[in-house]
Amino acid sequence: MFRGRLTQAVVYLLERMGGKPDLPDDAPEHLRTGRRGEEDAYFYLRRRGYTMIARNYRSPRHHGEIDLVGWDGGVLCFIEVKTRTTHAVKPAEAAVDRQKQKELRRVAGDFLRLLPALPQWRFDVVSVYYNSGSRPTFELFQNAFSVAYNQNSCTERTRRCPN
Repeated sequence: MFRGRLTQAVVYLLERMGGKPDLPDDAPEHLRTGRRGEEDAYFYLRRRGYTMIARNYRSPRHHGEIDLVGWDGGVLCFIEVKTRTTHAVKPAEAAVDRQKQKELRRVAGDFLRLLPALPQWRFDVVSVYYNSGSRPTFELFQNAFSVAYNQNSCTERTRRCPN
């Protein structure tokens, strides 16, 4: 447990030294909470055995961002992280609506085009909850929504991906 926290602190420091932009001190609280949630989700997924390969992936072709990309065994996972400070409002995972799913599919399609071979892949959603300053709790929704959208599925034969 202590080694995991130490690793987390070292990675955080290396990213800061490497020039990863941090949010300014006057950034809105919800943005700082979201960034913290993504950071904690990253390490939560690593503890669950995911091999993380990208953070905050953006495509030059489409609007949007994929929070985390990682391998869960032989499956490439595009992971959306939703963070909340309370359970009192709608569940965090409910914020991944149709529009957000469409956006994620497009960006994921662009990511997949960069790969030499098409792997198995899916979309996961991680909900992170911070209740009254305690340690975060997590809910992982594997295969949270379908890969195909309006029958634009990504196939090995055609290399046609959602866009």
